[in-house]
Amino acid sequence: MTDDPWRRASRALLAKTIGELAFEAMLDPEPLGGDRHALRLPGATYTFLARRTAFGGWLVEPGSARRTATGILGDDVGQVAEDVRQFLVDAAPAVGIAPATLAGYLNEVTATLTADVAMAATARPAAELAEFGHAELEGHLTGHPWLVANKGRVGFSAEDLAAYAPESRRPLRLPWLAVHRGLAEFRGTPELSERGVRDRELAPETVHAFEELLRGRGLDPDAYVWLPAHPWQVDHVVRTLWAPELATDRIVELGEAPDRYLPTQSVRTMSNVDDPGRFQVKLPLRVLNTAVWRGIPPHCTLAAPVVTQWLRGLWRADKLLAEWGTVLLGEVASVTVRHPFLSSVDGVPYTWLETLGCVWREPVEPALAPGERAWPLAAVLHVDPDGRPLVGEYVARAGGDAEAWLAALLRALLRPLLHVLYRYGITVNPHGENVLVIVGPDGLPRRAVLKDLVDDVNVSAEPVPERGPEPDSHDRVLPRKPWRVLRQYLVDALLVGVLRPLAVLLAEHHGLREERLWGLVRGEVESYRRRHPDLADRMAEGDLLSPTFARYPLNGDRLLQTGYAELPHRHAIQPRGEIPNPLHRVATLPPPDGW
Repeated sequence: MTDDPWRRASRALLAKTIGELAFEAMLDPEPLGGDRHALRLPGATYTFLARRTAFGGWLVEPGSARRTATGILGDDVGQVAEDVRQFLVDAAPAVGIAPATLAGYLNEVTATLTADVAMAATARPAAELAEFGHAELEGHLTGHPWLVANKGRVGFSAEDLAAYAPESRRPLRLPWLAVHRGLAEFRGTPELSERGVRDRELAPETVHAFEELLRGRGLDPDAYVWLPAHPWQVDHVVRTLWAPELATDRIVELGEAPDRYLPTQSVRTMSNVDDPGRFQVKLPLRVLNTAVWRGIPPHCTLAAPVVTQWLRGLWRADKLLAEWGTVLLGEVASVTVRHPFLSSVDGVPYTWLETLGCVWREPVEPALAPGERAWPLAAVLHVDPDGRPLVGEYVARAGGDAEAWLAALLRALLRPLLHVLYRYGITVNPHGENVLVIVGPDGLPRRAVLKDLVDDVNVSAEPVPERGPEPDSHDRVLPRKPWRVLRQYLVDALLVGVLRPLAVLLAEHHGLREERLWGLVRGEVESYRRRHPDLADRMAEGDLLSPTFARYPLNGDRLLQTGYAELPHRHAIQPRGEIPNPLHRVATLPPPDGW
């Protein structure tokens, strides 16, 4: 079989597509004996090798698929299946994908495939990546493990991708804007003033240059709120949608600041590589990637600092979170800019209401002790072109005992997530992009870092006294969910999204049976339940050991529900069926630290 990089990448993406669409019950493979299965579609039949994984998942062997269809002479013609695009066209009638949605999705999948090929051409060995810090590593990771079109970036051109995609690994400088106070509003946590943020993020000579630019136009620098913007957004949205405001000096382009930034996997969040102690900054992009358009809702920018301060208060008062050293990267300051006309119109697609603003987030570096390093949780799923998983390097640097390494990871990450969920009725969305893992000099995971708060924090619909006064008691920002839905963020983001594929890697490369991984997870849940009998009712309502969980179809939502319509709000994915829970029957393995 040819080793052409396009075909190799397409074979891998085809295997993922079959597996994830089958996992979401959009496809129903027929067993043929052993590991061989078939999909009988209206115009073609696909056979492939696959085995089942936790939660009813499917692991399809790349390169094993064959496509059989009727040839021009009426006979059946079989050949190796290598083109993921052909498969999607074949599968669309069986899945029920509308033609317009298929066209948009094929565009996203092709963009993802293009990015995968580009990444493979410049990929580094796992042993080398294991030495990288979190900001540099972001540009080498291959994207969401569950979503098929995980690098769609609808709105970016080929030149834009080369300049702004994480895998381009090209540092960029951010332009700054001055927005008149009639349009913009700054908010910050108590220790941060608007000028304090400006002076922290910009060198004195840059502040002086920007002030002189404004004064040279007869404008008062203090009559404006200053904020960075993404260069793509300035060119494609600010200079078009906001052109009248630019023409009347309600918005003024100040120029680029000298610091260089690298994008994270989310594309819109930037890490300062010249001065890592400065804030990360989240910037709106009118680009569709994975589930949503990547703007920043005004209610999120307005609420970010107050939500951060509220969570900080809970964190500081909690002895267990302090003992575990769990780090909260606060979203400590923000600028909100509402469109002067569209913001007052009901039903306007949300993407037009989220075009300007920013959120500043604390960096992780000041939280690191001597000898500690941090890397994104998503790194544990990365596999280099030679088939070597990055997690194998992490395990090797921690002494080579995969089970001890995994137990340390669960201790650092799952334990505080359980505590925040059941003690406070709060959940974050702990997927691979939203969590950093801090490791010590011994290479073992020590502490977890939680970030991306205001977009992803949810609270229980049932009032929880331990939460105290909530920050949005009047103007609701934090979604309220029943316990069974609240637990789902932990299930989908961490258990299904990270631990499901991690279990496969540790089994295949380190001989750690998948049952032991799930046994350790169950051990953490049971240990927490035993130590906190007062939370038994909450843990029963949001039970992580139940026989099944609801299935939330991340891919199916795009393909069968939303398509590419511009919706007036960010919608909630609706469940479709159930998935078996591997924690329900597995033998418990108590935490090795005796907790």
